Amino acid sequence: MSHAWRKKRTALAKGLLAAALAAGSLLLPAGAGYADSARTIRVALFADIGSKYKLTVPAVTLLSGQAWSLTAQDGGTVLVTIPSGTKVRASLDGYRVKVLETSSWQTVADAAKKLQSTSDKPLLFLNSKGGSNVYQLYTGIYASESAAKNAVDRVAKAGLNLPADQVPVVKGGKHLTAGSYATQQEADTARASIAAAGVDAWTAVVPSEGGGSRYEVWVAEAANDSDLAAARLVLGQVMPQLILTTASAGLMIRSDVGLDLNSETQAVHYAVSGDAKFKASAGSSGIQLAERSKRTYRGSLELGGSNGSLSVVNELSLEQYLYSVVGGEVSSSWPAEALKAQAVAARSYALAQGLRFDIANVVDTTLSQVYNGTGAEAASITSAVDSTAGEVLKSGGNIVEAVFSSNSGGMTADPSEVWNNGGNVFSSVDSSGDSSAVATAKKWYYVQLSNGLDGYVREDNVKLTGDKTAAGLNMLTATTKDVNVRALPVVDSSVSPVGKLNPGENAVVLDSVLESGSYSWIKGPYSSGELLKSLQGKTSGTLPSSIVSLQVTERGPSGRAVLVQANGNALTVKYPDLYRSALGGLPSTLFDIVPSGSYTVLGADGQTATVSGSQQTGVLSASGMVTQSGSGTVVMDVDSKARVVDANPGFLFIGWGNGHGLGMSQWGVKGMADKGYDYKEILQHYFQNVTIVKE
Repeated sequence: MSHAWRKKRTALAKGLLAAALAAGSLLLPAGAGYADSARTIRVALFADIGSKYKLTVPAVTLLSGQAWSLTAQDGGTVLVTIPSGTKVRASLDGYRVKVLETSSWQTVADAAKKLQSTSDKPLLFLNSKGGSNVYQLYTGIYASESAAKNAVDRVAKAGLNLPADQVPVVKGGKHLTAGSYATQQEADTARASIAAAGVDAWTAVVPSEGGGSRYEVWVAEAANDSDLAAARLVLGQVMPQLILTTASAGLMIRSDVGLDLNSETQAVHYAVSGDAKFKASAGSSGIQLAERSKRTYRGSLELGGSNGSLSVVNELSLEQYLYSVVGGEVSSSWPAEALKAQAVAARSYALAQGLRFDIANVVDTTLSQVYNGTGAEAASITSAVDSTAGEVLKSGGNIVEAVFSSNSGGMTADPSEVWNNGGNVFSSVDSSGDSSAVATAKKWYYVQLSNGLDGYVREDNVKLTGDKTAAGLNMLTATTKDVNVRALPVVDSSVSPVGKLNPGENAVVLDSVLESGSYSWIKGPYSSGELLKSLQGKTSGTLPSSIVSLQVTERGPSGRAVLVQANGNALTVKYPDLYRSALGGLPSTLFDIVPSGSYTVLGADGQTATVSGSQQTGVLSASGMVTQSGSGTVVMDVDSKARVVDANPGFLFIGWGNGHGLGMSQWGVKGMADKGYDYKEILQHYFQNVTIVKE
C-alpha cells in the first residue's frame, strides 16, 4: 500500500452506507433532447428494449382502491371498467406453449408448481369447452416462435406426467373472428355455443373505428399465418355456419386461475393482442402493480409489447414523478435545501434523457433514477419539488444531464476518471460534506485474538483495559458475553464470525476504523481465483493464470484509480469506472489495494523485499534473532497502523465513497445543507458553468 496515499485519505475514512446507489450510466451529449414540453414522463417498469434495458414478466396483476378503466391508447375509448378492489391480470397475447388441458384444477396446479422454478413460467386459465369447464396450462410468453419451439422440448422433459394424448405445442396471438357484438353478454352467449362444439373460443373487446368499442368472439390461437390458415380450414369443416375473418388488435378476455397455486382463485385476465397498446388509468388512488413489489403508481400504466414481451410503461406528470424519485434517492428527513437540490438535479436529469429507452424516457432503477411509486412520497419532498417546480440546470442553452451518486468519499470525480466524457459541467471538486454520512457511525476495532485470529469488534461491545503490548499497542476486552469478531467492520448475518470474545479475554488492538458504509469501506480479501473470475470479459488482453501482485499504478485528479496492474501488466478496461465491477463489485474506484498475505520490508541497504505469509521470517526479539512463520505475524507501518499477515494470499480493498462519484454527491449535499448553504449554492458547487432557470 502507498502509505502517503493512505495518510492523505485518512480524513475521509469515516463512512456509513445509508443512501441509494449511483444514478445514471452513460452521459448523453449536450443538446440530445428532452422529454416533451407538456411535462409528462414515461417510465418503463417492465420491457425488453434490447441491450438498453431488459426486465420482463409473463403477466402483471393490477389493483386499485377505486374504480378504474382500460382504454384504447388512440382516442382514449374506455373498453373496460374495473370495480374498486378487484384484481385484474394482464399479459401479452404472444408466443406460448400449451402444456396441458384437464378437468382438474389440482392437476394443472401441481404441474405449474414444477415449472415455477424453471425459465418456463406457468400461466393457468379456465375455459368452457364441450359443455364443461377445462383448466389449461401454458408457459411463456416467449419473444419468438423459435424460442417457443425450444421451450416445447424443455417442457416435455420437465417430468409433468402429461396424458398420453397430450403433448406440448406452440401457440400464438393470431386469431379468427367468429362474430361481432354490441355487448359482452351477447358475445359470451355466442362464444358458449361455439365452445359447446368442443372448440376453444374467447370473448375479446376491441376499439371500434370512429370511437367506442365492440365485442368479438375469437377462435384459434395460431403462432403463424400457415397455422392460422389451417385452423380456418378445420373450423370451416367443424362449424361451416361460422363466417371467419382475421381478428385485429384488442383485449382477449380470459379467466385466470394461477394467482394462488395452493387454492383456486379466479381473476379476469386481459391479453393484449396485436400491435395496439392499452392504458390502465385510475384516479387519486393510483394503480398497484403486484409484480413490482406491490408498488402503487400515479398516472396511467400503458400495456403493450416490446420485442415479444409484455411492456408496462408508467406515464405521469413529471412533477409527480419527482415526488417519488426524490424520496427514492434520499431521506425525507434531510434538510429542505438538500431536498430542493435533489429535486432540481433529478428534474434536469430526467428532461435530458429524451426517448433514451425507445418506448420510455427513463426506467425505474438506478440505471436512470430510483422510482418506487407513491410509497416513496413524503410531505417534505412534495414541498421541495413544488417549491422548485420547473427549475432545471442549463449550460450553453441545454438542459444538463445532472448525474449524481450516493457519496463521493470527500472528492467528486473528474470525467476522465469515470466515462471520459462530460464537457465543462463536471470536474473534481471538494465534497467534505460527504462525512455527514458518518455522523452517527460506530467505530470498530481491528484486533488480534489470543489464538492468533484477527477481525473486527464494534466499540459498544468492548472496552480498553489500559494495558499495552511491548510494541505499544492497546489491549481490550469484551463488556458482554460472546461478542462477535467479524471478518469486516460491518454486521453481516450471512457471514459467520471469525471468533468470539468474552469478558476477561484480552485482544490486541491493531487499528480502529469506522463501520463500512458509503463514506469508507473495506472489501475482501479476494483470492486470485475470485478476482480472475470477476475480471473475465471485462478487460481487454489476456489475463494471467494467477494474480501475484495487484496495484493501482495511475490515479486521476480526485485520486480515483484509472489504471490497475496485475503482475506488472495493465488490466485495461473500456472506461475507468468499470474497475468497480471488474474487481468484484467495489462501491467506488477511490481505493487502495492491500495484499492480505504478504508485507513489504525495507532493508538497511534501502532495498525492499516482499515476504509472504507462507514463508518463514526472521524476527529480532529481546532474546535475539528467531525464525517463525509469516502467517499470523503482526506488522506495523510508519503510522503505527498494524495488521495481521494471512497465510492465504489475497487482496483487501480499502476505499471511500459509493458510486461513480461524478457530478453531485448526495451525502455531500446534505453536509452542505447542514452548514446552511441553499440549494442553488449547492448545485452550482457541484456543477460547473451552469445556471438555474425555470422552464
